[in-house]
Amino acid sequence: MQTVATENQKYVKIKEMILYLVGVFFYTNMTGMVGSYRNAYLVNVLRLSEDQATTFNTVTSIVGFVLNFFIVMYIDGRRMGKGGKFKPLAMLVAVPMGALLMLTFWAPAGLVGTSLMIYIITIAVLWGVMCNFGGSINMVANVMTPNMKERDNILSFRSISSAVGNSAPLVIVLVIGLIWKDNEGLQYIIGAGLCGAVGIITVLLGMGAVKERVPYTEEKKNPLVGFGDILKNKYAWVIITSEFLKSFRSLATYMGPFLAAALLGSTSKFLLFGLPTGIGTAVGMLVINFLLKKFNSKVLYIASGIYSIIANTAAFAVGYIYFTKPNPILQIVFIVFLFLIGLQFGASNLLPSMFQADVLEDMEVKTGKRLDASLPFVISIGTLISGTIANAFAPQVLYGENSIIQYIQPTDLVENPVQTLRTKILMLFFYTIVHGIMMFLAGVPFFFYKLTGKTKEDVHNKVLEIRAENKK
Repeated sequence: MQTVATENQKYVKIKEMILYLVGVFFYTNMTGMVGSYRNAYLVNVLRLSEDQATTFNTVTSIVGFVLNFFIVMYIDGRRMGKGGKFKPLAMLVAVPMGALLMLTFWAPAGLVGTSLMIYIITIAVLWGVMCNFGGSINMVANVMTPNMKERDNILSFRSISSAVGNSAPLVIVLVIGLIWKDNEGLQYIIGAGLCGAVGIITVLLGMGAVKERVPYTEEKKNPLVGFGDILKNKYAWVIITSEFLKSFRSLATYMGPFLAAALLGSTSKFLLFGLPTGIGTAVGMLVINFLLKKFNSKVLYIASGIYSIIANTAAFAVGYIYFTKPNPILQIVFIVFLFLIGLQFGASNLLPSMFQADVLEDMEVKTGKRLDASLPFVISIGTLISGTIANAFAPQVLYGENSIIQYIQPTDLVENPVQTLRTKILMLFFYTIVHGIMMFLAGVPFFFYKLTGKTKEDVHNKVLEIRAENKK
């Protein structure tokens, strides 16, 4: 009876849900500002060489991973206080994140060479640490309710809110760019200031409103044993392998702002690429939510990978024809295909969070432990390797004497250099085809994923029984 009662009961009120989603939106707005424009800031504003950019990406990835190793052990090992296990951490780092966001797009005058590298790497590492703690705002969705259907619903809306919030900086920077057209650095610092200020306020409000309702054991356990439990779980390995392959798409996303600069004259106009894709992502999540009523998550994820390579290949073909024979109609068709590409992001953004939530429960049944921070960390080991490789090679692929694409870096004399046709086509190739291939490969491991349908329901019901027993 305990299981049935819990499954039918709704826990999260509308006000709590709305404030949480607003907090998630503007938290992701802050991280999206860095994800969308930091590379362009380093290359176009600070004028880092390709070797310096590679060093920056490699060092920040490796140092960030080492620090995160200790952070996740602390998060999963800390006791659940009056405010909860995760939400106090998100509230604690809100203000530092806002400040570091500003510093990410500002460097003291006169810093050059080694001093500049030390400064930007230090800021990037501190930003990464704050994001590791701030990511607790996403973990809250897993513990707001013990009701599986309600939890999946929260995860769905959280993913939609995150996807839209991630694209919001594109709008902000575009509007700022219309006012300060010829000052790319000023566009970024103003955008960062706006994102940071609003982000601080909304994260504090959102986290202040939520409640964590899933209980945690008070028994202190060795966090390293938790890592071992994850590595023994076959379903966790499916996600680890998939995310490892998917993270190679960093090589594609790196090209976005530079492609916008080459085609549209400014990185601030990256919105014209990002907006149709972002709209497609939001629509894609709604479509996935509907399709989940008829198909299981595994089938939808595999199908989305196949769809991705088809949509991206078609987008490249349209773009290639447009470059060689410019036509306004082809511009519109290309934008339509950017929207169609975004539909796949709906699956890749939404479904992995559901997979992780199900694996967390599977491990809770098998080990008696919840590892909300440790599971994403172990998954990040694979993404660190592939992401570091992709980010290390991306500058070498994009610009420099021996690069593949031969992107011409801005100078003080030429702020918007004209790129060759070959350069534009190659950037488009990496932005579309490479991305499609990686998303297709990310779906392949899920042929071996069995935690769906009745198996998933049985695991969840067993979790409820275990929790009920622990309360006695």
